Amino acid sequence: MDSPWIFTAFRAPADPGAAPEALQEVRHLRARILFDQGRRPAFGSHAGDHPDAQPQDHGAWHFAARRGHDGVHGPPLGYVRLLTPASASLYQSREFLGGDRYDEVLRTEGLAPGTVFEHSRLVVEHRARKLGLGLHLNALAVAAAHELGAAAMIGTSGTAEGQDRFHARFGFHPVPGTRRYAEQYTEDVVILLHRSAEGAGEHTALVDDYRLLFRYDLMDQGCPAEPARTGQGPSFTVPRRGPVWRDAPPRRLTAIGPADPHRWKPVLFEPARHDDRVAMGSLLDTGAVREVADTIEDQLEELIRARDPGHVPDPDALAAARRDQLAGARPWEYGTWAWYPWSGRLVHVLPREEFRLVRTDRNRGKIDRPEQRRLLDKRIGVIGLSVGNSAALTLAQEGVAGAFKLADFDTLSVSNLNRLRAGLHQIGVNKAVIAARQMFEIDPYLDIEIFPAGLTEDTVKEFFLGGHGPIDLLVEECDTPWVKLAAREAARDLGVPVVMDANDRGLLDVERFDREPHRPLLHGRLGRLGPDDCLNLTFDERVELILAMVDADRISPALAASIPKIGRTLSSWPQLASGVALGGALVTEAARRILLGGPCASGRFYVDLEKLIAPDRDVSGDAAQAAVSLPSAP
Repeated sequence: MDSPWIFTAFRAPADPGAAPEALQEVRHLRARILFDQGRRPAFGSHAGDHPDAQPQDHGAWHFAARRGHDGVHGPPLGYVRLLTPASASLYQSREFLGGDRYDEVLRTEGLAPGTVFEHSRLVVEHRARKLGLGLHLNALAVAAAHELGAAAMIGTSGTAEGQDRFHARFGFHPVPGTRRYAEQYTEDVVILLHRSAEGAGEHTALVDDYRLLFRYDLMDQGCPAEPARTGQGPSFTVPRRGPVWRDAPPRRLTAIGPADPHRWKPVLFEPARHDDRVAMGSLLDTGAVREVADTIEDQLEELIRARDPGHVPDPDALAAARRDQLAGARPWEYGTWAWYPWSGRLVHVLPREEFRLVRTDRNRGKIDRPEQRRLLDKRIGVIGLSVGNSAALTLAQEGVAGAFKLADFDTLSVSNLNRLRAGLHQIGVNKAVIAARQMFEIDPYLDIEIFPAGLTEDTVKEFFLGGHGPIDLLVEECDTPWVKLAAREAARDLGVPVVMDANDRGLLDVERFDREPHRPLLHGRLGRLGPDDCLNLTFDERVELILAMVDADRISPALAASIPKIGRTLSSWPQLASGVALGGALVTEAARRILLGGPCASGRFYVDLEKLIAPDRDVSGDAAQAAVSLPSAP
């Protein structure tokens, strides 16, 4: 996997009297970071050094990270520790709670002590925090625990700087009744718990990537003292019981096969790289691959024809062009294999640039190559993936962005299937996950991030600015008033244009905050109403507010007649697949114009099919009249 960090790993000897140099180095690193220039005095000493010698270190896995450009000799910038059940009696969480309370927590959660791992001491230098190192180290620790067979993970977490919220994004949740002040850390500490079977929250895909790194580059590393060189930097050899699995698949990789509601990102293998060939071979050996789709020969032919559409090569010329494209590579090792774990499919595709050239070839004439390249550099955020599913998929199909952020807290239900393109097998799956899967099946090279908890006060900044980069345009399709206003406030502050389809009478709403930084939200229809004014609304208040947002006097007669029936004879807002499909087209058209600098002003626009497909709009007579005036054939 691509990462700006070089990771080192070792498992410290279980002997409490042993303290190899590598262990001393990480102890000094974490104590100095925890000391934090005196904020936590317990990690300083009168001698001026920073002691943090814990009994939990012995027998534990230790992971450190350095910047890639610093090489293997650069200073470590971050660290995390993982304890296995063999050291359960030493767990910090057990020490924090007391033995009886710790055992009670596990019993309440239905967990066997021998299946629970503990990760702790996640520390990152200040200069590396802004670069996201904490996220990568945490993902690595979770990945290692998953790969080693953990059913659950437990640990203590500070709260003063939002550490508990950070871990929540990996699927950790606080154990009720465990939060209290810890003198040593000068802040409240809480016990967090994570279940491996539930994935890793927003970062499941990242953890999956790090599982491969741990399996192939770090698991066979170990101690005791001196590092041995590998392609990833220093390594350590750890003696351990059981097979090394050099040629067999990872123990838990076979769990990929069954349906998993949390997996949404494909794993990409490039057979030209040795490590990817090994990983793909192991995957095939697991039996988790249910279908192999290898149409690379047909794709190569399409590529050759797309590059020179005016020339139709004969079979010999086509074969010669195919050989030139392969440049000595065997067909099976050319390009990329995309593994879609949710379906069990392994699909062979052209390399990124060639794939996109062919996939968007029929766009030309309407979206030419320079415009296609500009669009693929854009990032679009989509909030609300029910109606928004159509917009997200149409944007991906048309190539109107190469990166996306998807946010929705809701899961698919049977009643969604009247308008959302999904199947019965996906009921109960988060809607952002469904959309991401569908988009990756169109283009495995997309850059997608998901927010399965939806847009919240804690995630607004991350959604607009964080992760892989800021968004260039927002598609807002949520029916929660607070989200509608909070998202627009953030968009206006950051100069991000907002597009919305209202799914009634073909209403398209455009707010060009990129051009009009002081434009009132929703064209001023709500006056000075802000997000906080939309909390704790009754059902009737919520309906009234949404009607004000979409112009109650302009809604369709059918929707107007339905409003009084909602909650009585109707379960919710009436919506149709045809309206949702139209909305996806309208949103995509507007987004493309905005991102390419075309004509698309702020305002509200109707593409009302009921009025457009009406007897007085019939133009077939115009065509008949034109035919009468044509000259007769000689």
